[in-house]
Amino acid sequence: MMGKIKIKKDDQVLVIAGKDKGKKGNVIRVITSKNQAVVEGVNISTRHIKARPGVSQTGIVKGESPIHISNLLLVDPETGKSGRVYKKKLEDGSKVRMVKSGRR
Repeated sequence: MMGKIKIKKDDQVLVIAGKDKGKKGNVIRVITSKNQAVVEGVNISTRHIKARPGVSQTGIVKGESPIHISNLLLVDPETGKSGRVYKKKLEDGSKVRMVKSGRR
């Protein structure tokens, strides 16, 4: 088991490993039990869905598959740069997620 998941739904992330390395997308869903996230437009796979009553899409369907969170970096919405996430406590007592810049 890894540490706490710091990526949330609707975050913009960058894929750093795998077949979609370098792609950016928004997080659609986070699967905390498996440490995975589904990212829009990333890790597209083909599924064969059998026709059954009540199923709207049948046949060959393409869709996003989960990707492990260790292969994702959060993208800072203000600067557009990606990096690891940490929490910073502000003077008013609230906590904010920040992206590490690498500067000291």
